[in-house]
Amino acid sequence: MIEELAYWDKIKKPVLAGWFLFWILMVAVAMQDHLKGGGKHLWEPVFWESSSALVGTALLLLQRRKLTDRHLLQTPAKWFWRQILPLPLLSTVFVVLVYGLRHAVYAMLGLSYQHDGWIRVYFYECSKIFLFFGMFYVVIFGLQAYASLLEEKEKAEKSQALLREAQLHRLTQQMQPHFLFNVLNTISSLMYTDVKVADTALSQVAVLLRASMDLGQHSETTLAEELKLLQAYAKLMSLRFVDRVEISWDIADEVLNNKVPVMSLQTILENSFKHTVEKRSQLTRVQINARIESGQVVIRIQDDAGYLDEGRHSSGVGISNLRQRLQVLYADKASLRLSDLAPAGVMTELRLPFEMRHA
Repeated sequence: MIEELAYWDKIKKPVLAGWFLFWILMVAVAMQDHLKGGGKHLWEPVFWESSSALVGTALLLLQRRKLTDRHLLQTPAKWFWRQILPLPLLSTVFVVLVYGLRHAVYAMLGLSYQHDGWIRVYFYECSKIFLFFGMFYVVIFGLQAYASLLEEKEKAEKSQALLREAQLHRLTQQMQPHFLFNVLNTISSLMYTDVKVADTALSQVAVLLRASMDLGQHSETTLAEELKLLQAYAKLMSLRFVDRVEISWDIADEVLNNKVPVMSLQTILENSFKHTVEKRSQLTRVQINARIESGQVVIRIQDDAGYLDEGRHSSGVGISNLRQRLQVLYADKASLRLSDLAPAGVMTELRLPFEMRHA
């Protein structure tokens, strides 16, 4: 019963509004007919139709539970049959109550209420009730079907949102062990070459871990916050590959407050180190820039010495994870593309929706 009442709450406003406007129209028509027929007292047609509206409303409300029965709504034919079946009885009750009320009020005013014979009145009023109630049954059924459709759509959207949240959480959690594993490998390699540099690197690791823990519970962050994480990672890797990498930055101010996936840029830069810097003893130049192009935030990370093979294009856990997160977060509004540069180098381009945000 609670479910049915809650369901009635969803449709009662348009139903009651339509019912009220219907009877206002009936009163207006009755007044016009009364004046055309030579009637002088306008209160009479107003009272006649108002008494019909009052009794009709009471009878309609008595059917409320059947009208909002969710189980019946699953089988429209059965639902309509359950509404129509008691109409002969309702019509009889309607005639008795309406005409009894009219006679009573007229008697109180010292007047006599004149009408056609009872048989004619009965069949005329019954036909009106069948027509009016049948029309409103169709309207009520349509409104409930529409409300049910919206409810199912809302449930589906909520389910999709929960699924997306769970998927993002899984992907982010998958990313953190991968990130930590690579950082520990970096520290391990430094311990065998330069303890002082390893100590400095540990300080950068602390910054990285603190930032990753702060961001780890979110799917997105601002580009400014993401760059803090990226710069700490870049310093750590520069300590590991001293004199083998040179990183330049060109970040437009207007994109700093834009949302980006957490740890997305670190994933891309790590890809450059893994496939280019680690494999070379010569200096590798890496450029990182971000700006607005064609209504999108475009972030490019490129090196001047790498080459694009099948392994780098798919790039294992990091890039694969990022592609999935982009799809979940932005669908077709974001993209990630890797391409060769001439005469050498690889560029990774991340395109994201641009959102106007205040600093």
